[in-house]
Amino acid sequence: MTSNTASAVSVAGWNFDNSYARLPESFFARLNPVPVRSPHLVVFNRQLTESLGLRSQALEGDEGAAIFAGNLIPAGAEPIAQAYAGHQFGNFTKLGDGRAILLGEQITPDSQRFDIQLKGSGQTPYSRRGDGRAALGPMLREYIISEAMHALGIPTTRSLAVVTTGEQVFRETPLQGAILTRVAASHIRVGTFEYLSAQGDREAIRTLAEYTIRRHYSDLITAENPYLSLFQVVMERQASLVAKWLQVGFIHGVMNTDNMALCGETIDYGPCAFMDAYDPATVFSSIDRGGRYAYGNQPHIAQWNLARFAETLLPLLHANQEKAIQLANEALASFPELFQRYRLSGMRAKLGLSTAESADIDLMNDLLSCMQQNHADHTNTFRDLAEETLADAPLFRDAAFLEWYLRWQDRLARQPQSAEESRSLMRAHNPAVIPRNHRVEEALQAAVERRDFTVMKRLLHVLSRPFDDQPGHDDYRLPPEPSERCYQTFCGT
Repeated sequence: MTSNTASAVSVAGWNFDNSYARLPESFFARLNPVPVRSPHLVVFNRQLTESLGLRSQALEGDEGAAIFAGNLIPAGAEPIAQAYAGHQFGNFTKLGDGRAILLGEQITPDSQRFDIQLKGSGQTPYSRRGDGRAALGPMLREYIISEAMHALGIPTTRSLAVVTTGEQVFRETPLQGAILTRVAASHIRVGTFEYLSAQGDREAIRTLAEYTIRRHYSDLITAENPYLSLFQVVMERQASLVAKWLQVGFIHGVMNTDNMALCGETIDYGPCAFMDAYDPATVFSSIDRGGRYAYGNQPHIAQWNLARFAETLLPLLHANQEKAIQLANEALASFPELFQRYRLSGMRAKLGLSTAESADIDLMNDLLSCMQQNHADHTNTFRDLAEETLADAPLFRDAAFLEWYLRWQDRLARQPQSAEESRSLMRAHNPAVIPRNHRVEEALQAAVERRDFTVMKRLLHVLSRPFDDQPGHDDYRLPPEPSERCYQTFCGT
């Protein structure tokens, strides 16, 4: 099957307006996805489809599979591969969409704009000798984790569909090929600015900055220094996002600058994972041998990435370079306090605290210290505190924790909210279930090795209501067995 333009557009509901494709041609390459042999739809997100103004009935069959594979191009789409660069593990590299094609920007019934991108859609000018394809396991993994993050209330790209291609991809061994359809507020990254900065194209940087402001932060257009304001609002979004990651034990695993989206969404779910026993040094990624992107390092890396973003904006911040550097440094210096404010606010909610006291940060840190010393499960400890079911846990045999527990009870008693109000607050901010790594692997193994997608569907169903008690699904709350704890994740590229 060759790449054609889809007919009967009104049936599916595509409504493209492709503003990024109207930017200078140096920002991207125009090309269609590489057709695949035999596309088959294996996972489809009906809820997301409908919210985009698309009709699920028109996309669940062969036509939808062809579109999500890149064999059929919806009318109004303008397929492009975006150019960008990035610091990968601290080293600068020119990158770009080496295996992704942005079909276009879907305008929803409530006038929101979302990128529709195919991931694993074949070689592009940015493939750097890669095949441009993706394997089924990593694409299903991104589907599971991104939808779980959405249910947890964390800003994220989302997954619309996964199709198998009927072709193999070759990594260490032959693997089943697949393509993921990703939905994002946009794919503008810190690395997009780095790409233009590396070319020394000041006007292109200004064009991209103005486009980013118009698309995501239109209230900044009239700001005294809109480019400085852009940096500040992106910094605030990242501080909030990383604080939310820490609240649920999420480890991104590959926080390169090309994976920091300026809209504030979590993007790229390659070697990510969720922490079981609390330990700030936790790393799952097989390529992160030095722990650069460990759980506890994520706030510091976010600030490092933001510094790289600030460097690209220097020509726009002020005509005098020294003044521009001063403005950037002053703004960047506020990140630790900004992050700590978001982090403490989230922890107060997790502990049922509706008021603020100066000693709350000590209460937070002392609990985390007890959890680390006792190898306590991150998710279950907080949920058990919310449900008052921690009495039989090993933590209650630790003198330091018992002392903390009494301090926490005294702290709760000093606020005007009732005990039930505090517990309700805690239940709303402490998930009962997360995508446990062993459960994700169980689902992927069933799908990839046996083509059994029922395990994944059950997991997605449970993860769609993470804060609810779900009778009959208590096994999804269990930590891994000892044999399942030596766990590594891989990029899938």
